[in-house]
Amino acid sequence: MSWGTELWDQFDNLDKHTQWGIDFLERYSKFVKERLDIEQAYAKQLRNLVKKYCPKRSKEEEPRFTTCLSFYSVMNELNDYAGQREVVAEEMAHKVYGELMKYSQDLKAERKHHLQEGRKAQQHLDQCWKLMDNSKRKFERECKEAEKSQITYDRLDNDINATKSEVEKAKSQFYTRTRMADESKNEYAAQLQNFNAEQWKHFNNAIPHIFKNLQDMDERRTVKLGETYRSFAEAERRVIPIVSKCLEGMVSAAKAVDMRRDSVIVVESFKSGFEPPADFPFEDFSQNLSRTGSDGTISNTPKGDRDHDRDRDGAPGSRPDPKHPMSRTKNKLWLFGKKPKSPSSLPPSPPSSSSSSPSSSSSRPRSAAHIFPPSRFRTDLVSHYLSEKKTTVPRTPQNSRGLTRGAPSLEDFSHLPPEQRRKRLQQRIDELSKELQKEIDQRDALNKMKDVYEKNPQMGDPTSLQPKISETICNMEKLRSEIHKNETWLSEVEGKQSSRGDRRHSADNHHHTPQGRESPEGSYTDDTSQEHHAPQQQQQRTSPPKPGQPNPDLHEFDDEFDDDDPLPVIGHCKALYSFDGQNEGTLVMAEDEVLYIIEEDKGDGWTRARKQGGEEGYVPTSYVEITMEKNSKGAVTYI
Repeated sequence: MSWGTELWDQFDNLDKHTQWGIDFLERYSKFVKERLDIEQAYAKQLRNLVKKYCPKRSKEEEPRFTTCLSFYSVMNELNDYAGQREVVAEEMAHKVYGELMKYSQDLKAERKHHLQEGRKAQQHLDQCWKLMDNSKRKFERECKEAEKSQITYDRLDNDINATKSEVEKAKSQFYTRTRMADESKNEYAAQLQNFNAEQWKHFNNAIPHIFKNLQDMDERRTVKLGETYRSFAEAERRVIPIVSKCLEGMVSAAKAVDMRRDSVIVVESFKSGFEPPADFPFEDFSQNLSRTGSDGTISNTPKGDRDHDRDRDGAPGSRPDPKHPMSRTKNKLWLFGKKPKSPSSLPPSPPSSSSSSPSSSSSRPRSAAHIFPPSRFRTDLVSHYLSEKKTTVPRTPQNSRGLTRGAPSLEDFSHLPPEQRRKRLQQRIDELSKELQKEIDQRDALNKMKDVYEKNPQMGDPTSLQPKISETICNMEKLRSEIHKNETWLSEVEGKQSSRGDRRHSADNHHHTPQGRESPEGSYTDDTSQEHHAPQQQQQRTSPPKPGQPNPDLHEFDDEFDDDDPLPVIGHCKALYSFDGQNEGTLVMAEDEVLYIIEEDKGDGWTRARKQGGEEGYVPTSYVEITMEKNSKGAVTYI
C-alpha cells in the first residue's frame, strides 16, 4: 500500500510518524552505546583481575607446580576471553553504533528534504487557491455593482422627470459595470481552472511522490534496524568459537593438574643431597683406665699398643679440649666438604696507548708447601662428639641456617644444599654459554666486516672496528673465565655427591665403621692411612699454581702437573704487546715475539707458553695472537 494514495491528506501525521522513527533509531543507538560500554568495562575489569593475580615474575620466580601452571593457564585463557569481549565491544562500536549514528544523521537530512518539498507543494496550492478565491470575490463584487447600475439605469429610464443626460450617464455606467463583471467572470473562470489543475497535480503527483519518498525512507529505516539487530547478534556469535577454545583451555589446564608431578617437584626443590645421620659409635671411656692383673681381661688392647697410643697422642689419657681452636675447627667442618675458594683474579687487560704493561696482577705462590694446610689435627671420636655437642646444635646442618629468608647468596651458591647448588650452577653455566656464543657471533661478524672494509676501503675504515673487536675478545675471555670457574665448582659438587654415594654404599655394606676413620667431609672412609698419607702425596705431586691464584684447592693441580715430562707443543702464538713478567711463574716476552703454546687457556685468562730457548711460563691470553695446530685436541684460533 502506498502512502501517497492512501494517506494523501495525512501530511501532519506522517510528519509525526517519521520523527518517531528517527527518535526510536537514536534510542536503540543509545542502547548499543551503553552495551558496548558495559563490554569494555567488563573486559577492563577482567584484565585488571588477571594482572592482579598473575603479576610479572622474575625468572627465578617462575612457577613449576602443576597447580600454579594450571592456574596461570586459566588466567591466560581468561585474559584471552577478556580480549574477545573487547572484540565484541569494538564490533558493536563500528558496525552497529557507528553506522546507526551515521544513518540517523542521513535520515534526518532526507526527512527534512522531503517535508520541505511537501510544504512547498502545499504552499503553491494554497497560493493558487487564494488567487482563485480573490478572482471569485472580485467577480461577485462586480456582479453586484452591475446589478446596482442596472437598477439605477432602469429607474432613471422610467422616470419622466429625469433628464436625458442623467439617463445616458446611468446607461453608460451600467454598460461599464456589466463589462467589468464579464471580465471578472472570465478571470474567475481562468483562476478556477488553474486551481483545479494545480490541485489535481498536488494530490495526484506531488503529494504521492513526496509521501512515497517518506515511505521508502521509513522502510529503509526499518530494514536498517533489522540489520543492526543481526549485527548485534553476529558480534557475539563470531567470538563464540574463540571463547569456546578459551573455556576448553581452562578445562585442559584443570586436567593438567598432577599431584605426583607436584610431589616430585617438591623433592627436587628442597632435596639437600645430604645423607641421613649415621649411627653413633660406641664411646669407650675405659680405655685409659689402669687395669690390675685380675681384671686385665676387660681391655682387649695390649699394653704396648696403649703405650704407643700414649706416645703418639702426647700424654696418657689426654683428650683435646673442646674449646681448643683446632677442635672448634674440626667441629665446624663445612657440610659440603671444604669451603669454596675465593674467585681467582683476572689476568691483566691489553694495554692501551696510555697504559703500561701490567704489573699489578696477583703473584704466584713461591712453593707448593704454601698452598697446603697443616696436617689434620688428630682427636679421638669421644672428644670429637663431646666437643660437637657442646659447641653446635646436634644433628642440625650448618648450611640450613643459610636457607632462611633474607640470607645472603654467595657467588658459588655454597650457601645452598649440594643438589640445589648443582642445579643453580648448571643453570648459570648454560646462561654464560649463551652469552659467550653471542660474543663469538659478534666477533665473527666484526671480522667479516673488517675483511670487507679491507677489500673495499670506500665502504669504511677497517681500523675503526679494532676497538670493538678487542672489547668483544675481552668479553669472551671474561665469559670463558666465568664458565671455567662455575664448571670447577660444578665438578666439585658432582664429585662430592658421587663420593658420598660411594661412601653410603660402603656404609650400607659394613654398617659399622671403625673408630678413627672420619673423612674431612664428616663421613667415614675405609682407608685408615688415607687421612695421614694423602696430603703428603699431594704435596709431592704439586707444582706452582697459575698466576692470580694464591690459595687454590688441593685437587686443582692433580691433573695439571702430574708428570715431570715436558708438555708437547700444541700451537704457537705471536706477542701483540710486551709483557714484563714480574710475578713468579710468568714469562717475559717482547712485542712480536713468537712462542710455543704448550697448554691452552682454561678460562682464567692465562696461557702456558715456552720460548725457543726452553723457558716456560704463563702469559696473558689477551696479549697474544694464538694459532692452534689442526691435529691438536680442542684446537681453537683466537684473534
